[in-house]
Amino acid sequence: MSVESVKKYLAEFGFEDRVREFDASSATVELAALALGTEEARIAKTISLSKKDGGCILIVCAGDYKIDNRSFKDKFGFKAAMLSFDDALSMTGHAVGGVCPFALPEGVEVYLDNSLRRFETVFPAAGSSSSAVELSCDELFRAARAVSWETLCKPKNL
Repeated sequence: MSVESVKKYLAEFGFEDRVREFDASSATVELAALALGTEEARIAKTISLSKKDGGCILIVCAGDYKIDNRSFKDKFGFKAAMLSFDDALSMTGHAVGGVCPFALPEGVEVYLDNSLRRFETVFPAAGSSSSAVELSCDELFRAARAVSWETLCKPKNL
């Protein structure tokens, strides 16, 4: 997928004009925060994980959080395993660095982590390694067609 396909998808919600594109990479939390001039915690990183049945799950969390393996296993009944670069592209339609919870293939489940709720707005990627979109948490939930809010992550420093 591309930024253009994500913009088209976000148009359904009236958010297409909020997509920002950068000359520099925003492929990591650190680079995205630098490009946006914001704190790393407000970057809504999308983590792509394998499902037990061969599909994938996306978990969107604050930039200063990481998967809590115990919480993940308690929720889903299996161990969290990151998708490979190739699998991320084939299963989500987005390349690593631009994986986002928008314009996804049928069957991809999106869960939002409660770590995001401490911010008025957050910045998920928008389909490329040099893009982002600013959304409130409620807007993100709607646009991502999220399954639910969960506590699946913990601060990186724990």
